[in-house]
Formats: sequence, C-alpha cells, structure tokens
Amino acid sequence: MSDSSQHHLPTYLVTPSQLHAALQKNIHSRLSTAPRIIPLCATWFLPNDGRTGRDTFTAGRIPHARFFDLDAVKDPASPYPHMLPSAPDFAAAMGRLGIRKDDSVVVYDSKELGIFSAPRVGWTLKVFGHPNVHVLNNFKLWCEEGLPLESGTPAEVDAVDYPVPELDAVKVVAFEDVKEIAREQGKEGAEEVQILDARSLGRWKGVDPEPRAGLSSGHIPYSISVPVSDLLDPTTKALLPASELQTLFKSKGIDPTKPIISSCGTGVTAAVIDAALVEAGFPEEGRRLYDGSWTEWAQRVQPSENLIVKTE
Repeated sequence: MSDSSQHHLPTYLVTPSQLHAALQKNIHSRLSTAPRIIPLCATWFLPNDGRTGRDTFTAGRIPHARFFDLDAVKDPASPYPHMLPSAPDFAAAMGRLGIRKDDSVVVYDSKELGIFSAPRVGWTLKVFGHPNVHVLNNFKLWCEEGLPLESGTPAEVDAVDYPVPELDAVKVVAFEDVKEIAREQGKEGAEEVQILDARSLGRWKGVDPEPRAGLSSGHIPYSISVPVSDLLDPTTKALLPASELQTLFKSKGIDPTKPIISSCGTGVTAAVIDAALVEAGFPEEGRRLYDGSWTEWAQRVQPSENLIVKTE
C-alpha cells in the first residue's frame, strides 16, 4: 500500500473517528517526505464577537494542528473583509504553515461554533487546486468523544516551498456577474441561477441589523434564505446527514440541475452551504461562491437600482 493510499480519506466531510485513525499513520520526523494528514484549525469569529481564532487554537487543538488565519490570508488591497488572496500569497501562506502539496488537509472549526469558518478555508484550498482537502464534522464532537488535545504555544513548523497554483475561476463569481444575474432573473429566456444566502433569516429579510456598523441588511433579488443554523444539528452543531440536507434543499425549491451561487455576509459561511451541497450529492459543476457577498453587495449597489430587497 502506498503512502498516499494509507492517508486516503473517502469523503469531503470526515468524522472525528476517521480523522483520529488517519492521524495514527503520520510519520513525525523532519527527515520524512511521506504525505501526511495535517489538521488545520480555521476558527474565526464575527467582528462583534470579542473572541479570536488564534486564542481558541492556543487554548485547545488537535495535536500537531496548524492555524490558518482568515483575517491574514486574503486580498490586502480589497476593501471587503475576506476576498481570496493572490495565488502567490496563498502559496506563501501554505509554505509558512509547512503544508506540502501532497499532504491531506483536514480543516476544522472551534468546539463553540461546530461548523462555521472551516468550510471557507476548505473551499479556498480547493479553489487553489490543493488535491486532498477535507472538513472535520466536527471539533465539538472530537472533544466530546475524548479524543486527544494539546494546548499552549504550538511547536514551530518547518516552512516549505509550496508551488504557486492557478485559481479555479469557475468556482468564484464576482459582483458584476451577480448584479447581471439579479437583473435578469425572472425575465423571459434568462437562465435561472439559484442564489443561496447563509445569513440569518432576519438579516435576509432586512429586519435585523448586520454585524458590521452602517451596513444595510436585506437580500439580493430572487435569492433564497438558507441560514447556516438550518444546516446544522442543533445539539452537536455538525452538518446534518445527507438525507436531511437533501430534504431541506428540496423544501426550499433548490434544484440540483440548475446553477447555484452561495453567498453570505463576507464569503465565509457561504462555504458552509457549499459543503452541505457536497454532502447532499449536488454536482460540482455549476456551483460558485460569491466572494464579496453581502458586505460588497450592500456597499456597491445604488439605491436607485432597487437591488436590496427587504421583506417584512
């Protein structure tokens, strides 16, 4: 059996027991060049939360995990919070984390949130072509099952040269494209594109405020509210099983044969929808994520365009 097959994880979402078993096969030696399973903590909290991902990572993590900082690995020139970094910046970040192209990466969240920002980092790795990417479902269950933890300042990792990848542009959709889609929806002959919104129903309706001061709430015309909370088990905060996700998407009229754009506040929890679509068996083709999401949309559309919808 080859090293890569020893580390094979069969599905995008992996359970704590699957990850724990796979980690036992890692070779912890600086001399080894064998592919490894790398746990990657991607904890991130909303700006009005007060907690930080790095503090949570230091307090308790999967042994030998690395920390991916969503607030640092992004486009620094963009006025919007979490736009994708350039390919060279992504490669440099992966290199600093000591992650090699043939390593399998399992991204995970905090035990407090269950599933929240890890799918965004998983999606980022996939969009930059990292071959083996998974999301742990979830760290809360890992802790409750009594699986190993470590805490304190993590050990230094040896940096590596990670090759500069190419962005898979078909997985991303930009503001102008979403604007054109929103204007054309409902017109005769227009392609039906399903825009899914992961924010809370209150923010989608425009009755609850956005967590970013001064930003209008509401939604993109013709978008469908799919709050992250609907996709998670209320007790374990893990993504629901495939059959329950299929039922949920069907109840909202979401058609797997038609194109889908996932969106949210800043492009983070939109990837939770995308991960749920993966688990529910939706095809990879035709799925895109709106990187700027609501934070960009609400700042760039003009009041006269009537492209912010509010419903009581």
